[in-house]
Amino acid sequence: MTKSPEPLAKKLGHNFSDTTLLQQALTHCSAGSVNNERLEFLGDAVLGCVITDELYRRYPQAHEGKLSRLRANLVRRESLAAVARWLDIGQYLHLGTGERKSGGHHRDSILSDAMEALLGAIYLDGGFDACRTCILTLFSDVLDSLSEVAALKDAKTRLQEHLQSRHLALPEYRVTEVTGEAHAQFFKVECHVGDTEPTQGQGKNRRYAEQDAAEKMLTQLLE
Repeated sequence: MTKSPEPLAKKLGHNFSDTTLLQQALTHCSAGSVNNERLEFLGDAVLGCVITDELYRRYPQAHEGKLSRLRANLVRRESLAAVARWLDIGQYLHLGTGERKSGGHHRDSILSDAMEALLGAIYLDGGFDACRTCILTLFSDVLDSLSEVAALKDAKTRLQEHLQSRHLALPEYRVTEVTGEAHAQFFKVECHVGDTEPTQGQGKNRRYAEQDAAEKMLTQLLE
């Protein structure tokens, strides 16, 4: 039998005025027509906004590519599921018989969706500031421990490590255009990774252009 969600609300640090929102956030679509899909949609948007704003403030010198990479790492399914497990969300979920028997309480996709739905419920119940406070509390350790070592690695190295960790082919870089005089050339380079849409980088030399293309490819792969 599914447990009462009051302990979960306390752990979230939010006292729900409308407890039906909390129940709905924990109800999977397999359990009925009134479920957490719409709340998940809302929570995903609020989470993205809050994390984007926080990264923008924390890293004033970071360019758009790096900020996108950090955000993608924080809000990906695995990260959300990890937070959901810390909250023990699985034991509070309402699932249909099939999902319950197949271990849906432990599945990353269901846990991450429920996590986003809970954020959507908090947003509706307490407003943006309440939801922002909850998000920053839940993600505080991850935000504080963002790898400075990883941040210092160049984009080509990070892309190569990302692909190697997934046993994928290494990227290929192709110069597509060189313009300007010999002392002031401008390069355009494409980065190719398997069947993924190639990305284009540009810069005052080939190395800079390759780094730009690699950063864009990494962002694309992590989205």
